[in-house]
Amino acid sequence: MTQKASIEPLRKPHPCPECGRPSNRENYPFCSDRCRDLDLSRWLKGSYSIPVAEDESKPDGFDGE
Repeated sequence: MTQKASIEPLRKPHPCPECGRPSNRENYPFCSDRCRDLDLSRWLKGSYSIPVAEDESKPDGFDGE
C-alpha cells in the first residue's frame, strides 16, 4: 500500500471573517489570535446587536387583517 504525501482536509478552508485570510485550525473560524480577540471585543462592547422593531406587539410583516 502507498500512502499519500499530503492529507486532504475534510472541508475547504474558509476565509477569516475579520480580515479574509484563510482560517486555521487553532483559531477557527479566525486566522489568528488577533482577529479572534477583535471579534470578542466587539461582542463585549455590544457592537453586534439584533435590530428591534418599534412596536413589538405585532410580528414583522403582520398587517392586522
